[in-house]
Amino acid sequence: MSKQPNSIKRQRPLEGLRVVEFTHMVMGPTCGLVLADLGAEVIKVEPVDGDRTRHLLGSGAGFFPMFNRGKKSIAIDLHQPEGAAVARRLAASADVVTENFKPGTMKKYGLDYESLSRQNERLIYVSCKGFLPGPYEHRTALDEVVQMMGGLAYMTGRPGDPLRAGTSVNDIMGGMFGAIGALGALVQRGITGRGQEVQSALFENNVFLVGQHMMQYAITGQPAAPMPDRISAWAVYDVFTVKDGEQIFLAAVSDAQWRTFCDVLGFSDLRDRPDYATNNDRVRARPTLLALLRERLSTRSAADLAALFEQAGLPFAPIRKPEELYDDEHLRVTGGLAEVTLTDGARAGQTAQTTLLPFTMDGQRLGAGTQPPAMGRDTDALLAAVGCTPAEIAALRAAHAVA
Repeated sequence: MSKQPNSIKRQRPLEGLRVVEFTHMVMGPTCGLVLADLGAEVIKVEPVDGDRTRHLLGSGAGFFPMFNRGKKSIAIDLHQPEGAAVARRLAASADVVTENFKPGTMKKYGLDYESLSRQNERLIYVSCKGFLPGPYEHRTALDEVVQMMGGLAYMTGRPGDPLRAGTSVNDIMGGMFGAIGALGALVQRGITGRGQEVQSALFENNVFLVGQHMMQYAITGQPAAPMPDRISAWAVYDVFTVKDGEQIFLAAVSDAQWRTFCDVLGFSDLRDRPDYATNNDRVRARPTLLALLRERLSTRSAADLAALFEQAGLPFAPIRKPEELYDDEHLRVTGGLAEVTLTDGARAGQTAQTTLLPFTMDGQRLGAGTQPPAMGRDTDALLAAVGCTPAEIAALRAAHAVA
């Protein structure tokens, strides 16, 4: 087993960069997570009663430890003038400020780009929003909202039954695009010496995701059908129910793969049929071809099919649940999971494994950085670093402006 990447000491590309984030939920924290894993010092500004994702139930239970690892935490009440003032002092020390509040919120506290950039022309300011500026910008957006209005839920569900994707795709990718914009702005600042505002948005991210289906319509004149009812580009590209009710995804996406598919499964009669000669021929015959394959494969075990397809270099996949990935051999051997210590809820103080950014640098995964922070863990140290005296910190705490 390879050495865990978070135990390897090496300089990360953004070390020395300070990010102050005023974010909540998933989109904004994802932007900060990417920058933190790349080595930036990311300071999470929380309300004095803590980020509410610390205590979410159900599908939100993993939000805080997943998207806030590697960060410092300072708890500030922005509603109080003293709190907003100390937040501005902290923001003035930053290379990058990120936020994902409703339009106009940050301006109330003097924490908008226009206000902060007057004091620091090198500042890069990342706003993660529901919509880019335009007719929709004041609407309240959620991942589900933009999936419904942006065509993704239509494409995911069955006809007449729109269905959101099974994870927070727009929140996560919207935060990633915010981070990409920040990295581009950092490169440009190195050339011009000036910062800029970067905006990323859920709706526009969703539109980018379905852009391939929009282009399909532009080229063919035919509306894209929902995925369960689509006209597939490949004939063999589906989930098959096999022996004992197990399921496995099998594919053959080229004529060469089709021939190999038939060879390894002993389907020589199908291999040589002229009406199955090319991929497009097989797509036209897909309903009858798939029915035939389903019947022939129903007595084969998923494990045997996986072994055959792996040996032959054909695409295949077991159908797994998220919790089963903790036992995935590839993730374990390659160091794709890292332990973090939980800070909130019934499991506070216990460890859990989290996923890492899906790329390597210099041949290695980046690791998970520091642990998710306890609420306000770094308040005193960060205030002292921006010039607050012990007496000033005590006064702020007495006024409940910080925690």
